[in-house]
Amino acid sequence: MKKFREETATVLNLLILDEDPSSYEVIRQSPMSSDLELYFSPPDADIFTIIRKSNIHVIMFDLDKDESAGLGIIDRLKQFDPLVNVIVIGKPLEAEEVVSLINLGATTYLTKPLHAGIIEEMLFEIINKRTLRRETFLLEKKLEKKYFFQNIIGKSPYMLEIFSLIEKIAKYFTSILITGETGTGKEMVARAIHNLSHPENPHLVICDCVSIPENLFESELFGYVKGAFTGADKNKNGLFEEAHEGIIFLDEIGEIPHSIQAKLLRVLEQHEFRPLGSNETRKVNVKVIAATSRNLRDGIKDGTFREDLFHRLNKVELHLPPLRERSEDIPILVRHFLDIFSQKFDKDLKGVSQHVQKLFLKYEWPGNVRELENVLERAAILVKSHFIDVSDLPEYLQESTSSTKLPFIGKEHLSTLNELEKEYITYLLNLVGNNLKKTAKILNISRTTLYNKLKKYNISH
Repeated sequence: MKKFREETATVLNLLILDEDPSSYEVIRQSPMSSDLELYFSPPDADIFTIIRKSNIHVIMFDLDKDESAGLGIIDRLKQFDPLVNVIVIGKPLEAEEVVSLINLGATTYLTKPLHAGIIEEMLFEIINKRTLRRETFLLEKKLEKKYFFQNIIGKSPYMLEIFSLIEKIAKYFTSILITGETGTGKEMVARAIHNLSHPENPHLVICDCVSIPENLFESELFGYVKGAFTGADKNKNGLFEEAHEGIIFLDEIGEIPHSIQAKLLRVLEQHEFRPLGSNETRKVNVKVIAATSRNLRDGIKDGTFREDLFHRLNKVELHLPPLRERSEDIPILVRHFLDIFSQKFDKDLKGVSQHVQKLFLKYEWPGNVRELENVLERAAILVKSHFIDVSDLPEYLQESTSSTKLPFIGKEHLSTLNELEKEYITYLLNLVGNNLKKTAKILNISRTTLYNKLKKYNISH
């Protein structure tokens, strides 16, 4: 039917579970049949494969033919896809029985014989509700995925690009180099990559290169055998052997002595090493994630870092931007940390004052996310009210702020994502003199999308 197609702008995929398709000629011959893609299958077939391959939207089956099996189908279908619509047909039932079917997960119950008009009306309602429900579901999942990714938080274009890259490389990498200033979250990225890697990489071994004395690097990384040196009264496995069939994270790899770098390169290229004091070569299968806050290219120039090791590690580079370059992430980071510290210290922390809001946006954050977390933890301990004020912050942060306001934390409550978005768009418009082109560019969205958001939030410009 033309009206049905124009208003839904889609074709509805309908799977009928019945061995006798002739019972559904009323659907085949109805005016709306051109708007439906009909599939038939015996109830005992692998219907989930059909649903997945054919993108089935609606399932229909006859309850009269096998009531117990039909009830089981409803339950299994809803577990497989909570958004699938299930139409049950059968003989007239009491109202209580129909309610029970609906509670079990059925979308609706139709009595036989089927009437084309009733089916069309019902399917039209399903497609509208399904579209709205699917959009809401996908939006929630999209926001969750975009802003909270493997315990890393960010909504800026920088971070969203990093999230995407991590997902693409996690299962296939052999070595990755993570660069960025201290406190940007390099270890969290390493853990995210580990979490998303293959199941055969069950463990992550962390090596903090800064904390290892120079004379102990070789024994820490590669182990030693009994008698290798005074006090070596037994064999000891190194970190690479502990990480066999897994991942090793070499944090601040720029601190590894030049004398050890050749042995590290051999492990990466030949997958073998010798423990200190041993003549025996051992094989190891390890993926390597290295991180540094130093510029290793400068190290190559001054001779403190091997160029061949750099290129072996730098197959994929993930650069984490400093917090000052992604200030739009500060509001959700503040909310996240306050939630944590509210529970940790058993306090009802509702937010931060406007003075603190402005200060946080103005401050350069040389210690990045780690510094922000430490500042908020200290303030959460000291604060005597529900809101953190400038007086609760470290002395070096107690300074005047600009007049620009960004109320990302509400006076009575923590803001919702919609409130945050509205307030941030308003803030940006004020910052760039209502220049929509610049605002859209900062937000990394099209001007059409920005217009829609201005209309949605009733923001004047």
